[in-house]
Amino acid sequence: MIAYTGLFLSALIAATILPMQSEAVLVGLLLGGGHPALTLLIVATVGNVLGSVINWYLGRYLLRFQDRAWFPSSKARLARAQDWYRRYGRWSLLGSWLPIVGDPLTVAAGLMREPLGPFLVLVTIAKGTRYLVLAALTLAWI
Repeated sequence: MIAYTGLFLSALIAATILPMQSEAVLVGLLLGGGHPALTLLIVATVGNVLGSVINWYLGRYLLRFQDRAWFPSSKARLARAQDWYRRYGRWSLLGSWLPIVGDPLTVAAGLMREPLGPFLVLVTIAKGTRYLVLAALTLAWI
């Protein structure tokens, strides 16, 4: 249970603006054995999607605090994410798994008032596919 909790929390934190490497935790658990790969994939995906939902809420409800020092994104980074989202729309959320741009995209989706339903579907596809590919590569390697 501790392994699943650790994986869930690392995936959740990794999807927010805070730095965390959930991929390393997943690979470690896969290599260590003793845990079903499908269960690990589900736990990591759910945690990572929930972290993205936190970003969505930040974008949707906390924009009025963007001038505060504690706000999790700079104005320039926020503007880039909004521009990207305006250009590519909700389909850009399929890139939410990408390093550097993925997390701001989920904040931008909240800023742009993306409905939660389509957000969840696209982010789940993106995040789940990333973990699936990583697990497949890891398991093929051993």
